[in-house]
Amino acid sequence: MADHSFSDGVPSDSVEAAKNASNTEKLTDQVMQNPRVLAALQERLDNVPHTPSSYIETLPKAVKRRINALKQLQVRCAHIEAKFYEEVHDLERKYAALYQPLFDKRREFITGDVEPTDAESEWHSENEEEEKLAGDMKSK
Repeated sequence: MADHSFSDGVPSDSVEAAKNASNTEKLTDQVMQNPRVLAALQERLDNVPHTPSSYIETLPKAVKRRINALKQLQVRCAHIEAKFYEEVHDLERKYAALYQPLFDKRREFITGDVEPTDAESEWHSENEEEEKLAGDMKSK
């Protein structure tokens, strides 16, 4: 029979369960950091036969056809996504080149290698600047 006495308002079997869970987590962390254990797990995974799931083999032919059609759609989506990321990368490169002179100038100001001109150091109130930016955004 479990001891249902309370210590600090918590049942002792709950405290014991929490301690066991904590010990299990620590042991798992130690085991997973052991390179020999990881190598053994990887070897076991490498030796698992890569065959279609027996579940899929038992499905009706019409369902298998749908699965294959869905796989084809997924491949087409992956190709489109790859093209998307290629274009995003090209766009990022384009804008990185546009930003670079500004970043270089900023670095020069920060390090004190170059002092800003009067025009570069002139700053209007933030409200005026925000209104100008808002107007520019509305016009675009």
